[in-house]
Amino acid sequence: MAEKPEKPPLLIIAAGGTGGHMFPAQALAEAMLRKGWRVKLSTDERGARYTGGFPHVVEIEQVASATFARGGVLAKLAVPFRILGGTVSAIWKMLRQRPAMVVGFGGYPSIPALTAATLLRCNRMIHEQNGVLGRVNRLFAKRVGAIACGTWPTDLPKGVVGHHTGNPVRAAVLKREGAPYIPPGDYPMSLLVIGGSQGAKILSDVVPGAIVGLPESILSNLRVSHQARAEDRERVSQFYADHGVNAEVEPFFQDLPTRMSEAQLVISRAGASSVADISVIGRPSILVPYGAATADHQTANARALVEAEAAILIPESRLDAATLSAQIGAVLSNPDGAVKMAHGALAQGRPGATQKLVELVEGLASQGQAE
Repeated sequence: MAEKPEKPPLLIIAAGGTGGHMFPAQALAEAMLRKGWRVKLSTDERGARYTGGFPHVVEIEQVASATFARGGVLAKLAVPFRILGGTVSAIWKMLRQRPAMVVGFGGYPSIPALTAATLLRCNRMIHEQNGVLGRVNRLFAKRVGAIACGTWPTDLPKGVVGHHTGNPVRAAVLKREGAPYIPPGDYPMSLLVIGGSQGAKILSDVVPGAIVGLPESILSNLRVSHQARAEDRERVSQFYADHGVNAEVEPFFQDLPTRMSEAQLVISRAGASSVADISVIGRPSILVPYGAATADHQTANARALVEAEAAILIPESRLDAATLSAQIGAVLSNPDGAVKMAHGALAQGRPGATQKLVELVEGLASQGQAE
């Protein structure tokens, strides 16, 4: 009687409900599938909104989770109980599935899977995208086999050693790696505005006015792709329309890598995934770190691009339409300077980050059961 073929090893990826966590998680999922692994994603309802780009063979498991950052008193009191419920469910599933590796990418929705993996002594590690460990990753930093660091240096707890992998980018971004840059000039130009789920409002408040304040010689050639929160979309679109600006405003662009590769300039928050995408594709940028980010980690994320003279940093406290307009104009009226910025950004890219993370995952999995 023929023996049953052995099942491929299972990787469980646990990630929170923002693009900053989900995009590098997607990159790892794509790579591990190519290596013959099975992949499951553990996230919450918010995270599930970002799963459209994941390969269809990735099984999506929604877990009960919550965060102390949102909701009223009752919602905050319920957080531990929701996380506990998600953890119990994760333990039950892992007892049956026995994953070869569990990788957490941060965010409260990663707590149930990482807690279950710790209690069941499954192989586990975390990936930190930012230059400062997030709250959840800090909680597990001394309870995992390895910490992969996307931004270097990363502020780690005493006695904890990190592995500098860089931030993985999705396959769609890698396809645009080093795409030829067309410098600004007297012809159609593209400007991309991306804010992230938490930090988009202030960009929607300030960027449109800054664009309208540009010289007509620039504005007449400009096409704007502006990523705005759903609740801001209508007012931002109307502002652009009222001022005759050629603009497309959406809560999310599925073809973001293509739009970035076509842009002469990117205006963005300094989330780790955004910085990684900008670097791998190689585009000039104006970065506005999110002022409420834990330990000001977005400023740390932006440091390498700023020091390479590939990006202009404007602190949120100093962001206004006049200041931003002047900086946009400075880039779009200086083709040679813009080319230098694009080349500087590309020099900071780490397109091999996904492969380094894969090697770390497989190396840890090969060591057998964790402690």
